[in-house]
Amino acid sequence: MGIIGFIIVGLIAGFVARAVVPGNDSMGILPTIVLGMVGSFVGGLLGSIFADGPMKLGAAGIIGSIIGAIIALIVYNMVTGRKKVA
Repeated sequence: MGIIGFIIVGLIAGFVARAVVPGNDSMGILPTIVLGMVGSFVGGLLGSIFADGPMKLGAAGIIGSIIGAIIALIVYNMVTGRKKVA
């Protein structure tokens, strides 16, 4: 995946994660892209763990990126105490 594709997938995954997690996430476009990119790595790591393959840190596809971004956003909100997620 090229860098432009990685950025686009990050934007989509970050946007969907912000829409799915309840509450107000006031972020600009750049933090949304970073959220999606972090989510892609989290999703890739989880995918390699559950696929019984070697554990590696790599980018995931769009579904893995969305799942990883949701997890990353929930963890971020819990660590910073910005809002409570039910």
